[in-house]
Amino acid sequence: MTLREMNPGQTARIEAVDARQPGVVRLMVLGLIEGAEVQYENSAIGGDPMEVSVYGSAISIRKQQAGCFRVSPIA
Repeated sequence: MTLREMNPGQTARIEAVDARQPGVVRLMVLGLIEGAEVQYENSAIGGDPMEVSVYGSAISIRKQQAGCFRVSPIA
């Protein structure tokens, strides 16, 4: 499952990151790294971009880039 496939309110842990796409390294600097817990907060009309919270901060991320973050859901 990727960050892109999460549902609003769902929490997951980042398991792997594909940093080949432009902009993904910048998101990693903001805290989207392996082992981090993220929660899908909301999204814009149409679903893009999506807002996630990580380490107490809200980050907007495009769905295309969200597909670069493999996650595992946390119950």
